[in-house]
Amino acid sequence: MNLYQKLKNTKTFFLIAGPCVIESEEIMFKTVEFLKKETAKLNIPFVFKASYRKANRTSIHSEIGVGLEAGLKLLQKIKNDFNVPILTDVHETKEVSVVAEVADIIQIPAFLSRQTDLIVGVAKTGKIINIKKGQFMAPENIFAAAEKASQTGNEKILLTERGVTFGYNNLVVDFRSFAIMKKANYPIIYDVTHSLQRPSLGETSGGTPEFIPMMASAAIATGKVDGLFIETHPEPKNALSDASTMLKLDKIPEILERCLKISEVGMTKE
Repeated sequence: MNLYQKLKNTKTFFLIAGPCVIESEEIMFKTVEFLKKETAKLNIPFVFKASYRKANRTSIHSEIGVGLEAGLKLLQKIKNDFNVPILTDVHETKEVSVVAEVADIIQIPAFLSRQTDLIVGVAKTGKIINIKKGQFMAPENIFAAAEKASQTGNEKILLTERGVTFGYNNLVVDFRSFAIMKKANYPIIYDVTHSLQRPSLGETSGGTPEFIPMMASAAIATGKVDGLFIETHPEPKNALSDASTMLKLDKIPEILERCLKISEVGMTKE
């Protein structure tokens, strides 16, 4: 069974997790080792996520990452040493081909979810494409984005909900979105941590990570969510990006166990 089939056919849910942006090898290795061990205990499919570059920072002074070459080199090392699939995002079409040499899943950031050339370029690599629904989009708008990918012949598509802009500096998640997006017949992911951001509070984004356990549990209970996307870090307060939103690494097992119990009750995917 290939990776896409494994994710699509999971009886419970899969986890995409890792730090927001690539940091030191020590932090990356500590994170992936912990996540792999904990997901293996629960038989939850796991994909490691980290960004080599963040192109949509609030401020010019914000951390943007180690860059394409150094970032992909470390992601390849993680892939080889830990035997885990890799997800990272792209912001420009010129980066797609080299990212495809390393990543198993290439992600379209939410702010770029209407960028036709980028979506088509990623889909043409034949890799799994994860399209994050923009904060400015209604759930049914994601169908057109998915079609841009599928018309290339690549049906290995994931769709991610990350909340909708609600006034200034806030996001909300309409849980009906999961059912609506599911009509596209692709796996649906809930990006828990980004949905709890407080965008652009001054020169950085804030967040309310204390709600992560509740929101993750509620999403799984809908029976329409196939995967959880959680950015996590050993010490979030010291993280280079999304420090106020990421979940502390040692909190992951409790959330996974809680969500697994909910999933196994029978309120799972229909």
